[in-house]
Amino acid sequence: MPALNEQESIADVVTSVRQSGFEILVIDDGSSDQTFVKAKSAGARVIDLSMNLGVGGALQSGFSYAVRNKFEAVVQLDADGQHPVSAISLLIETANSSNADIVLGSRFLDSNTEMKISKTRRIAMWILRVVASRACKTKISDSSSGFRLIRNPLLSQFAKSFPSHYLGDTFEALVISGRKNYKVVEISAHFRDREFGDSSATSWASILLIFRALVVTSFGIHFRLQEKAQSKAE
Repeated sequence: MPALNEQESIADVVTSVRQSGFEILVIDDGSSDQTFVKAKSAGARVIDLSMNLGVGGALQSGFSYAVRNKFEAVVQLDADGQHPVSAISLLIETANSSNADIVLGSRFLDSNTEMKISKTRRIAMWILRVVASRACKTKISDSSSGFRLIRNPLLSQFAKSFPSHYLGDTFEALVISGRKNYKVVEISAHFRDREFGDSSATSWASILLIFRALVVTSFGIHFRLQEKAQSKAE
């Protein structure tokens, strides 16, 4: 769980994950508030980054920790309480039954899901979904979801190289994984609206960053990922 100035929500999220029977690692990405203290007091293992690396950099630190400590897979979730802890077990079950390398928790797979998203941003997200679906060779409804399970051998690849810019850790990582033959599966996940703080990007800033992400993936100027070796069964 990457976290930046999430002192208001992080203790509740950590407690919820631990009560569900899972270990939790918080990567405090250079917070200036009590995020580290609150996470530690709630029972999380915490990596304290001395400077802000961005979500991608924080995640790579977490992936590296998982690989060093021989974890087979990790579940990534946000510290703001939007991701449903109750769906973690379904992510794991789906990964085991489908042999997927990434299992995404999608906000839009269920047609009854309601989220407050502007029309402009909705159109941009539709474009991202089209690109991601082509790359992953399966329909992707939520290419920018940060609620997901990542397992080896892809986890070890992400520990070595991972993008740190906006949408790099979600959309770009997903697209490149799909192009390198890693299997992606989605499940429906009902996200909650953020209770504390604000999103890190405005609608227009998001549109510009989405355009950047499309350029990066279209022209191949992205992080490098080793292609997945195909087994005889595949």
